[in-house]
Amino acid sequence: MPLSLAPLTILPQHCKLCGAEFPADANAICAECLGPLEPHYPAARTLPGRDEIAQRAPNLWRYREWLPFEGEPPYSRDTGFTPLVDAPRLADALRVGRVWIKNDAVSHPTLSFKDRVVTTAINAAHALGLGVVGCASTGNLANAVAAHAARAGLPAWIFIPEDLEPAKVLGTAVYGANLVRIRGHYDDVNRLCAQLADRFGWGIVNVNLRGYYGEGSKTMAFEIAEQLGWRLPTAVVAPMAGGSLITKLRKGFGEFRDAGLVGGDAPRLYGAQASGCAPIVRLLESGAAQLTPEIPRTIARSIAIGNPADAPFAVRAMRESGGWGARVSDEEIVAGIRLLAETAGVFTETAGGATVAAAQRLAREGRLTERDEVVLCVTGNGLKTTDVVKDVLPAAPVVDPKVREIAALVAERQRT
Repeated sequence: MPLSLAPLTILPQHCKLCGAEFPADANAICAECLGPLEPHYPAARTLPGRDEIAQRAPNLWRYREWLPFEGEPPYSRDTGFTPLVDAPRLADALRVGRVWIKNDAVSHPTLSFKDRVVTTAINAAHALGLGVVGCASTGNLANAVAAHAARAGLPAWIFIPEDLEPAKVLGTAVYGANLVRIRGHYDDVNRLCAQLADRFGWGIVNVNLRGYYGEGSKTMAFEIAEQLGWRLPTAVVAPMAGGSLITKLRKGFGEFRDAGLVGGDAPRLYGAQASGCAPIVRLLESGAAQLTPEIPRTIARSIAIGNPADAPFAVRAMRESGGWGARVSDEEIVAGIRLLAETAGVFTETAGGATVAAAQRLAREGRLTERDEVVLCVTGNGLKTTDVVKDVLPAAPVVDPKVREIAALVAERQRT
């Protein structure tokens, strides 16, 4: 850690439901009402303007006044500020006004938006004096915790379902973390991690550090607003697993509006889930007071959480913003992966395929129209889930190194 950095301190927390206040600690549950905790920002803090932000380094710490720390973060100072890709051919395919891809498939260092939340979590663990970090994960978070812990020199314990995609298993093990595969689904893994956090005093980033961890997701909203020229799109479509991302997108857009950095209406928020694991969308559709947990049955393992922690807040974010949710089949997810690659040159994993497929469905339903400027949040890289597309892509022909053979192929393709 550079000696020139000012010591990092972390903000206290308050309950999102009852408002009870708590000191900074590795705790995510309110002792009064069992509601979730989130950082408590001082009302009188000084916030930067557009010009000051624009002069800062291109990473998520350019928005540090909206993150739960005082002082300089010692770790993961190069994550964030991923490209916002204009996608006119995809807009034509969807028959909407404009489309941009918020491309966290190239997030540093592990090619998913989970680098954002782990950046805040790893610095929270440091500020709280925790010597070990860990997570329950469907894959992308496992990669991110292992990598960021390696950079910080922290031991990491990573727990994943036993049937996780091979690329995500390898993409975790390579960083030297203690990787453990658990028999069962993600929800079994998550329950275990809650017990392990209590038993060993570890910083489980999406359990007892969840209040601090989730704040990293806001930076995606901040970047979208800045990269659009300090304005907001009319709609945003994002995948939902635990439900935190869409909740924090709403919070991030709201904080920039409150600070006077952007004006106009907040975007409508649309959540995407796989039909084989869509508890949040079904809760939204039903209007029920309580979520019904599901057993995941989908190729989209990165969003296969059957009992999502932030479901009520995700439903509120969609409903109150004027948005909605969409659940799509595995076949639609694969088609969405291919459509994004073929029209925008972006290769995404299954969560991104679900987002594109959901946008198609929402456009068919008239929820997205030619008047809309839409941002699609692509949260992970397609190289992590190549198994889902390898059998649907055409095989490349093998020919001799002769011009006439290529000419024959060209003629054949022109006929078809």
